Amino acid sequence: MVLYNFKGITVVPSGKEFIDIVLSKTQRKTPTIIHPQFPISRIRRFYMRKIKFASQTYHDKLAQILEEFPILDDIHPFYADLMNVLYDKDHYKLALGQLNTAKHMVDNIAKDYLKLLKYGDSLYRCKQLKRAALGRMCTLMGRQAASLAYLEQVRQHLARLPSIDPGTRTLILCGYPNVGKSSFLNKVTRADVDVQPYPFTTKSLFVGHTDYQYLRWQVIDTPGILDHPLEERNTIEMQSITALAHLRAAILYLIDISEQCGYSIKQQVDLFNSLKPLFANKPMIVVANKIDVVKLESLKAEDRALLDSIVTDGAQLIQMSNMSEEGINVVKQVACDRLLEQRVELKARTKKNDMAHRLHLAVPTARDNKERKPIIPESVMRVKEEMDVEKAEKEFEEDAEEDSRPYWLRGFNRYQYNDKLDLANDEWKFDAIPEMINGKNIADFIDPDILARLDELEKEEEERMEALDNAMEDEDAVSSLDEEDMDKVRRIRDRKIILRQEGLAKRGPRSLHVFPKRSEKEKSVGDFEEKMESLGVDASAAAGRMRSTSRGRKRARSESVAAAEEEVNNKVARRETSRSRSRSKTPGPGDGLRLNQVAEVDKIKKKMLYNLSKDKHVARRGESDRKILDFKPKHLLTGKRGGGKTDRR
Repeated sequence: MVLYNFKGITVVPSGKEFIDIVLSKTQRKTPTIIHPQFPISRIRRFYMRKIKFASQTYHDKLAQILEEFPILDDIHPFYADLMNVLYDKDHYKLALGQLNTAKHMVDNIAKDYLKLLKYGDSLYRCKQLKRAALGRMCTLMGRQAASLAYLEQVRQHLARLPSIDPGTRTLILCGYPNVGKSSFLNKVTRADVDVQPYPFTTKSLFVGHTDYQYLRWQVIDTPGILDHPLEERNTIEMQSITALAHLRAAILYLIDISEQCGYSIKQQVDLFNSLKPLFANKPMIVVANKIDVVKLESLKAEDRALLDSIVTDGAQLIQMSNMSEEGINVVKQVACDRLLEQRVELKARTKKNDMAHRLHLAVPTARDNKERKPIIPESVMRVKEEMDVEKAEKEFEEDAEEDSRPYWLRGFNRYQYNDKLDLANDEWKFDAIPEMINGKNIADFIDPDILARLDELEKEEEERMEALDNAMEDEDAVSSLDEEDMDKVRRIRDRKIILRQEGLAKRGPRSLHVFPKRSEKEKSVGDFEEKMESLGVDASAAAGRMRSTSRGRKRARSESVAAAEEEVNNKVARRETSRSRSRSKTPGPGDGLRLNQVAEVDKIKKKMLYNLSKDKHVARRGESDRKILDFKPKHLLTGKRGGGKTDRR
């Protein structure tokens, strides 16, 4: 997590740009026209509004700058000291202080001139007061040009600083220039730091990130440090000193044992001893780099003794080569492990991990030496004494049994339901039913003839359902027929099946669902009787029943019936005629025109539509739009304005 995002600071305009921005916004956001004939109260409000708006705009922009720039006393000491090294803390605070003073002075100027405007008695005097107020504000902001320019430079440099989290797991690389710090950073992270054979290639802090044991680690590459007093170190070196002093991290001190960096082993050891106070209470790893050029075993005795002298107080010496990548993973693993152990140990020693610090136990202070025991009401004691001991033991046994059950039976009390069982012997109700007997599931011990019995039951059920269906089909039709009639019904059904099959064979399978419509003759009882006689069936009895049960609708046509139907049809025709007269008919495109006129009207319509589409002003205008008959009114756009006509703005 990055605690400080300096890249989000808004750009600081220069002094001239600041004034132009405010005056332009004031002109755009406030009214611009006033006339002398207006009441003096309206004229005063007009110019007071301009002063208030300009003052508020100055105030808001200055407050935004002061709010976005970090306050050195409120941020982490690492960033505070780093900004002190890079920009000079006193100069930084002075610039912000001047802007803060300018903000208050702008507010006071606006307040003073608003008081004077209340007594303005003419448009000219009110306008001059407004000009004086805005002029003084602009003069004041013009004097802050140096502070604004300095803060813009600080903002640009802050935006280029790496995002370093002071509280996360960190590895810091330090040492003389050209000992291999940047090369090691490029090897263990995905950073791409410039590496050159000359010293002080790295002039600022660079950060890379790596993963170890599923954790995120940041590796900081610091500029090279020379061995001289602290007050003689430049800005580049002081960045490294600041990181070593304020970040709780594992220190990797790189030593070039080949001395190709231009510094001897003795000089590098002396630098280690001078920086030793900054390494206190931090995991320390001394890395002997460039073993591909010179092996550690081939060093001189005095150089090896110097290296052994600094490997004390928990420090550890590891060999490494960036060129052959020998020992790089070992250095990374050892440094991360040691830092992780230290962080875990520090966290364990703090009291924040203990639960006791989160709880507060309130113990009342004793008023005297008298002992006060807890009081239990007599009714409660009486109930406890009268409690059935056997019942308590039974509940205890049930709880113990429930714990031994499978998880899907826990919470189920079989005594609630077994009491309702209907068994031959009541003593069997509370018997425990085992799931396994002799290593076999008790559900496997079933009747061997159960499948045969199941087949018999299914067959019996099918027979009953078939008999029920037959009874339902013939209940209405043949329930009152005798044997002779039943025989006739069967012959009729067989004949229907034959006719249906013959028709299907003639028409094809697609016409299976199409049935011929019945004519009026087929619906009469007499036609039915004749049809049955042609088939060789005596249907007199059936025809008699049909006549007795019919409602009089299915009978042969007679003249009276035909006359009644004709009368009904006439009534319907008269009703439709009266309705058509009362309805309004929507005219069509050619209604009311002769044939030779339709084509002529269509031609005129197309011509008019073409003219409308060509005229861009008319084509985009609707019936509800405002009509401007003259697009360039001469009386408004010609002639000169007389002198003095624009001084009231």
